[in-house]
Amino acid sequence: MPRRLFVFDLPDRFATGTIGQPGNRAFFLQARDGRRVVSVALEKAQVAVLAERLGRLLVELDRRGIVEDPPTPIEPDEKPLDEPINEAFRATTLTLGWDGDAEKILIEARAPGEDDEEEAESEAEALVDIDDDDEEGPDLLRVRLSADAARSFVERAFRVIRSGRPPCPLCGNPLDATGHICPRKNGHYVN
Repeated sequence: MPRRLFVFDLPDRFATGTIGQPGNRAFFLQARDGRRVVSVALEKAQVAVLAERLGRLLVELDRRGIVEDPPTPIEPDEKPLDEPINEAFRATTLTLGWDGDAEKILIEARAPGEDDEEEAESEAEALVDIDDDDEEGPDLLRVRLSADAARSFVERAFRVIRSGRPPCPLCGNPLDATGHICPRKNGHYVN
């Protein structure tokens, strides 16, 4: 099957969001430019790591004087994901980098590929170098963002992650609406 390449340079919106109730949510990255919308499914942990590392990148860019923090707080993106949410693919690999030529932040989400096991063994690669003209290979979402759009993404991502199930006060594991079996209570039910 030929590879699908979704490229967004400075999209109108790049956000993360969920569908479903806490404890049973599906997480998505979504890029929108005009009427074109692409949604990519991923895991909650991937969203958390992307937001945390993107936040670190923004701090480092500010420290080096490349991109400055705005003097006023960013306006939060509280809108739901754009409809319809049709999963283009499930991302297994996320990459993050700085495109110095364009002075933009680069984020890539890639579907599983045949060589995923080999890449997992060599963690030294910072960015996956995939030829855009290559018709074979995994589906790819590539987004270039301004620093302000990246800050908005980070703020929203942390808010989405925190909106899940509350943690158990004893063990820290997520509580279901009916409680959970807590290891700190020797397997007794906590609600």
